[in-house]
Amino acid sequence: MSNLKRREYADLLKPLQQELEVAARWVEATGARVLVLFEGRDAAGKGGAIHAIAEKLNLRHCRVVALPRPTAEEAGQWYFQRYVAHLPTAGEIVLFDRSWYNRAGVEKVMGFADERQVAQFLDQAPVFEKLLVDDGVLLFKYWLACDQDEQEKRFAERRDDPLKRWKLSPIDLAARDKYEAYTKAREAMLAATHLPHAPWTVVEFDDQKRGRLTVIRDLLDRLPDREVPPEPVELKPLAKKGRKETYRTVKPIAPFKG
Repeated sequence: MSNLKRREYADLLKPLQQELEVAARWVEATGARVLVLFEGRDAAGKGGAIHAIAEKLNLRHCRVVALPRPTAEEAGQWYFQRYVAHLPTAGEIVLFDRSWYNRAGVEKVMGFADERQVAQFLDQAPVFEKLLVDDGVLLFKYWLACDQDEQEKRFAERRDDPLKRWKLSPIDLAARDKYEAYTKAREAMLAATHLPHAPWTVVEFDDQKRGRLTVIRDLLDRLPDREVPPEPVELKPLAKKGRKETYRTVKPIAPFKG
């Protein structure tokens, strides 16, 4: 299957984003709590998928969580503790750009967590997620996959593009020769945490545009199909002719000339 062109992608994305807006209106109206985890290889496309979902939604009701490395205080806490504060409240969609599954992935592969800690996590994660689901949280877990050649291509793009260079971290560089180790870690993680109450969905992301559409379509299909009509808005004519902006205390800066 050939990669989608930009125009074709945009035409396919627009109606999906309109459906997302309908779904978000349902979430707000019903007080639902939606939690979506995005995991995957470095440069797989997590950020792009999250942006495609959140781009047209009300930021008061759709929030992105991308936590930095734990502080010294957080490192001394129960592992899941720092994530709990970012869980959705009623009427909210929360999108995690990486999550507690760091422990089963990068922390395991790069040696930041020992075998005991990883084993404990794999035992506790299903229990933690069962508590969330039993309390009514709608939990979705996506793993974004890409071949190593495609990953290397994206690393090179990040290296060569000043606007993307910040995405190429020291961890990314150190992990380049650990592709198979990440595969083994992922399979162990899936074996322990792909369960009926919190299943994983794996999406191929060699074609990032098609991958984003696949994720959004899958998410929409799994959310309750309950449309909430938007409130009618009437814009009555102004009583007087529209006025121009006026400035007394501070004047605008000069416009950009290009």
